[in-house]
This record gives sequence, structure tokens and C-alpha cells, in this order.
Amino acid sequence: MSEASPPPRVLPSDQNASGRSFGEEERKALAEVLAAGTLISTKGSVVKEFESEFAAWLGVRHAVACSSGTAAVHTALAALDLEPGDEVITTPITDMGALTPILYQGLIPVFADVDPSTGLLDPASVEDRIGPRTRAVIATHLFGHPGSAEPLARVAADRGLALIEDCAQAYGASTRGRKVGTFGALACFSLQQGKHITCGEGGLVVTGDDRLARRCRLFVNKAWPYGEPDPDHEFLAPNYRMTELQGAVALAQLRKLDRLLDARTETAEAFCRSARNLRGVAAPVLGPEDRHAYWRIPLTVSGDATRRSLKEVARDLQRAGIAASAGYTGRPAFACRLFREQATFGRSRYPFTLARPEAVDYRPERFPGTMEFIRRVLVIGWNERMDHEDTRYVLERLEEALGQGGR
Repeated sequence: MSEASPPPRVLPSDQNASGRSFGEEERKALAEVLAAGTLISTKGSVVKEFESEFAAWLGVRHAVACSSGTAAVHTALAALDLEPGDEVITTPITDMGALTPILYQGLIPVFADVDPSTGLLDPASVEDRIGPRTRAVIATHLFGHPGSAEPLARVAADRGLALIEDCAQAYGASTRGRKVGTFGALACFSLQQGKHITCGEGGLVVTGDDRLARRCRLFVNKAWPYGEPDPDHEFLAPNYRMTELQGAVALAQLRKLDRLLDARTETAEAFCRSARNLRGVAAPVLGPEDRHAYWRIPLTVSGDATRRSLKEVARDLQRAGIAASAGYTGRPAFACRLFREQATFGRSRYPFTLARPEAVDYRPERFPGTMEFIRRVLVIGWNERMDHEDTRYVLERLEEALGQGGR
């Protein structure tokens, strides 16, 4: 920042109350659960009510609540009941919580390349990675962009694969009027602190398939079929239950969700329109009937935008109080120690020991889109409490950090 820069503006943050939308509704719901004294969801009614209302909001038959977004991905994979060594194609640009469940199920994550302009899985690369043991594809709607939902659903349908949508960042995103989360056999949502709605930690798995829904519900309950005759623990499964306290906050948040999405979208779109006027900066592009959820705003920055590195630009923005990062995760998932050293259970390397050599071929030249996206993307934090003054402030500091001020 230059010496003439104004003092940092205090922007709302989704890491505390300034950027979250908690109010009397959440406090009342929590008080009612505490007054009732039933905190476990197998005995209470609040989590069940949350599941029912979420399924109706999304337009699916079933929603199963669980303890986190990672648990949601794990539950979706477990519902498919795949064999050890089966392969799941996924993206190398995602949170590790969307990858570790694959390994915990004894499956092999096979990374496909991404579109360098969006960071979304490239359907052609997914096709290229399909092998004799491929059973499923996980489509991450990165930052809330819905653009890969339809093409990946077509690939999965054509090749007889199960599609799991990772919608942790994409509440309300839609393509041609259809919400993400309704394209796959299963879809997962997160209620972690920084998501569109939150109860601290929490997750949801949704499906239109009765058999998969039962399997999900069993998996989060140690495979114990509550309410069914002659119950028994039917298979290996953890306790991933959501508590009634979490459910109470989540239900109150859900009832605000459409309003929160509208507020977030209004300012995010205004920011993107202005950011596109900066030299060498591209903001998300959508189809005419698509809706972005703007969990974060990814800007792709070309070489003519600035003489500075994106790390330097991000550092200046952070000094100005703006949540910003260069390269998002900073490296593809396969470059993390877990994958480089196949560090899993003791020294066994399981389940990597079951993998075909080409399934764990992580040479960067096989991922040109991934490497370019990480090199060019600048991610700006956003939330529903950002207003138009905040938007102008972020844009001005961005222009300054890029060295484009005073054009």
C-alpha cells in the first residue's frame, strides 16, 4: 500500500459476528432445545425438522444431517458401498476434507485436470481419467460456480458412474433454473463457520434415491436402523450425528438462506462488474440463466494486469483488512504430503497399495489447467454483510495493489 493509502476499513468477516447473521431466531431456537433437554438427534425433533425443510428448499426427496462437510462426503461415498481399490475421479483444487473420505473408504482418488479460467473440473479430462475401476466422480462447485454440473452429469450418465456433487460452497447456485445438488446421485453441503449458513460445524447429504438415503442414515448412526424392526449394526460405520443444538441453529439459518443469498449476490455482482474494468482481470462468467453463489470471488489475473506477483498483491489487500489469497489452496492437493508420501495408516500406504500406477501419476504436466489456475487466481473473501461501501473499498484497494490506480 502506498503511504497515501487511507487507514484500513473494518470489513465484515465470516469468522465472527460481523459477517454472520445470527439473531433472536437462533437464540430462541437454542433456548427451546435446552428447555426441552433433549440434545441427541435420535431422540429429538429439531434435526429431523431441519432435514425436512432443507430437502423441500432444494427440491429433493431426502436430506440427512451429519456432523461436518467432510462427514457428508464420507457418508455419500459410503452409501455407494464400493469395493477397496475402486477409483473416484475428483479435482486437485479442493479442501482436503473432500479427499480424505475417499481414502478412509479404501478408495483411490484419481485427479482430473481443471478449466484454467474457472478451476472447475474439465469434463474432457474426467473422460480421459476413466479406467476399468472408476466408479464415481465428485464435482466440486468451486466458489459457488454452477458451470460443471450439467456436463459432468452427462459424463457420469454416459459412462455409468455415480456423480457426487460437492456443494459446500454453492448454496443456491443454479444452472438454467436448476439448483446444484439435484444433478448427482448424491450431493453434499457444509455448515462450517464460513459457509453461506452455519452452525459452527455440520453437514448434509441429499439424494432422490430411497435406497441411498437409507444407507446414508445408517452410516451416520453406526449403521443402526433406528425405528426399524429387529435392528442390528449392519456394517462398519461411525457416529456422524448432528446434535439438536446444531440443528436448532441450522434450522434458523436455513429460514434466512434465500435472503442471505440475495444480499451476498447483489454486492458480489456489483464488485465483479467493476473488477472486469481493470486491465487483465477476469471475474466469473455465467450463462444467462445461471446463478453463482459467490462463496468467494475468484479473479483470474493475466500478466498484463500488474508487474507484481499475486502474493504481493494479496499481501497488500490483507494489510488493508481484506480477506484475500493468491492461488487459493496454493498448490494442488496431490502436492500435499499426504499424497506425496502416501501417508495413511501406519506405514502401510493403504489404500494406495491397491492403485494402478497411472491412477497416482501426479506429474504436473498432466495438469496444465490446474497449474495455470493456481498461478493466476486471486481469491477475495465475501459474505452477506458486505455492503456497497465495502465493495467500493475492496475495488479501490485492489486497483491500487495491482498498480493500476490513477489510470
